[in-house]
Amino acid sequence: MTDPVDLNYAVEGPADAPVVILAHAIGMTMDMWDPQLAALATGWRVVRIDQRGHGGSPVPAGPYELADLGTDLIRVLDRLAIEDATICGLSLGGMVGLWVAAHAPERVDRLIAACAVARPVSPGAWLDRAQAVRSGGTIAVADLVVERWGYTDRDPALETYIRTRLAATPAEGYAGCCEALAGMDLTEDLGRVVAPTLLLAGSDDPAAPPPVVAEMAGAMADARVQVVDGAAHLLNVEQPGVVTEAILKHLRR
Repeated sequence: MTDPVDLNYAVEGPADAPVVILAHAIGMTMDMWDPQLAALATGWRVVRIDQRGHGGSPVPAGPYELADLGTDLIRVLDRLAIEDATICGLSLGGMVGLWVAAHAPERVDRLIAACAVARPVSPGAWLDRAQAVRSGGTIAVADLVVERWGYTDRDPALETYIRTRLAATPAEGYAGCCEALAGMDLTEDLGRVVAPTLLLAGSDDPAAPPPVVAEMAGAMADARVQVVDGAAHLLNVEQPGVVTEAILKHLRR
């Protein structure tokens, strides 16, 4: 593990309301959650973060571990004097949320993990991706990311959305997070998660297929799965209304 960093964050919503932390996917930033922000900020204190190596956050030299990203998030809670919160994350953000819920359960009231897996199918592929990005920048893996997230020949606007944000991501930050994913294994952690959990899966997501997500839920104490029809990996952007309603329902549960 490395020392935690002070993440860039933005806070919206009533100061005295329950807190929701929004954590983004690799290669994205906090603005990924713009489709959900207005609805959530009416009744919750919403804290959006840029994970290390992304957006306005510091870019320490890699490699990173998932524990590094998890302790970064806990540091945000400490800086804002938040005792506990709902963590809502997608892809990398979802895996970070699962880690925090397993290792600091007293800090997590509820958990929403979208398009998350417990361990990579091919750790070596993530290490290869890190090497490619350090050599040629994030643009070197743009085609691969679009394919792995299920957006090749699917939606030109979403493909542009992914490529634009990926191109703006610092190479070292992206590579370090690739290495965190390569070394990730949450298999044993799943049984330690006691917070009520919603696992969201896109019906067309090749990176976190619904059967894989369902298997994760079976290893957890209080988890349910909702499959979002007509969505691939960035399901909160692709199906914003359905995802926003699912999040709100879980928060009110």
